[in-house]
Amino acid sequence: MESKEGIEALFLYATEGILVANDKGEITQINPSAEKLFGYDKDELIGQKIEVLIPNRLKERHLSHREKYSHNPHARSMGAGMELNGLKKNGQEFPVEISLSPYTNEGEKFVIAFIVDITVRKQAEEKLKNYSHELEKQVKNRTLILEEAIQELEKTKKDLHKALDKERELHELKTRFVSMASHEFRTPLTTMMSSLSLVTKYGEQNDKEKQIKHVSKIKTAINNLTDILNDFLSVSKLEEGRIENTPEEMDLKSFISEIISEMKGIAAPGQDIKLIYSGNEQVSLDKKLVRNILFNLISNALKFSPEGQEVEVFVQSLNSSVKIQVKDKGIGISEHDQKHLFERFFRGHNATHIQGTGLGLNIVAKYTELMNGTIDFESKENAGTTITIIIPQ
Repeated sequence: MESKEGIEALFLYATEGILVANDKGEITQINPSAEKLFGYDKDELIGQKIEVLIPNRLKERHLSHREKYSHNPHARSMGAGMELNGLKKNGQEFPVEISLSPYTNEGEKFVIAFIVDITVRKQAEEKLKNYSHELEKQVKNRTLILEEAIQELEKTKKDLHKALDKERELHELKTRFVSMASHEFRTPLTTMMSSLSLVTKYGEQNDKEKQIKHVSKIKTAINNLTDILNDFLSVSKLEEGRIENTPEEMDLKSFISEIISEMKGIAAPGQDIKLIYSGNEQVSLDKKLVRNILFNLISNALKFSPEGQEVEVFVQSLNSSVKIQVKDKGIGISEHDQKHLFERFFRGHNATHIQGTGLGLNIVAKYTELMNGTIDFESKENAGTTITIIIPQ
């Protein structure tokens, strides 16, 4: 291979394309593989500028690179990190890798270019790239499906927690109801049984005064039972959605005055109910809901106030709303208990000795909500409570 014939054989039969160019960029030699690579006939490229093998859009840049290279020729891979393209005779472009090796012969400078068609490799790379992209897309889709499944599981978990909390709440409500009902029903029934026996006894003794006293106790016990049953009935109707807000024109001042007059009959000795009314007397509200709200609020104010105290009912009627306040100077509500005030069956720690179901304010809040109103309160233990309701009209 060291002989001239061996070197020529290497040049002629190499599978790589090889061409030699002088310092003017003219092709002086080219092997059959290079001619075949670019689609030219034998010796057709001899004497032509190397730029004939470069795509038109890259020729100007190639000229600049060739001039720089001629000033500092050295062996190197051409266009490292760049996309290089050759141009066939038929105008087709194809990707190539090129290595350059300069040499001098009889004082003249030449460059040997080794050219490899990398079309197959580029296609494989593109195929691999597309495969990677497709694989990434599939992973992304599956990750998305997995995330959706996790989200669905989280939602199911939350729904289960809600259902369990609801079940726990219902269980607690049932427990509180049984405890409250057994106490609240037993007390008036025991009073009634005891008083009935005494009424019979004092009837035989012809003691009218004591008879009247125990008949009054029986009436009070019956009223208490009626109140309890009314509360349960109201809760049941609210749960079933059988209560609706049906506004009608009415004289609100006269209506509230009648309710107060009726409720004075259940007031303790020395207790009084005072109405302070301002604004329009003709309004459009649901009579039944307003009556139940006032009955619950006033009865609570009387129940939790000592004898001799006054309950104040403030009413301010405007064109757009009606504001109702019921104020007492009773036992009040502790700060700890205030957050539970509108819960079902809730009784404050300082009210357990007083007759009641713990449903009144819960019902009032629900009735207020039905009328699109708001309810608020101010209270201090041993200093009284003020409940404020604002109802739009």
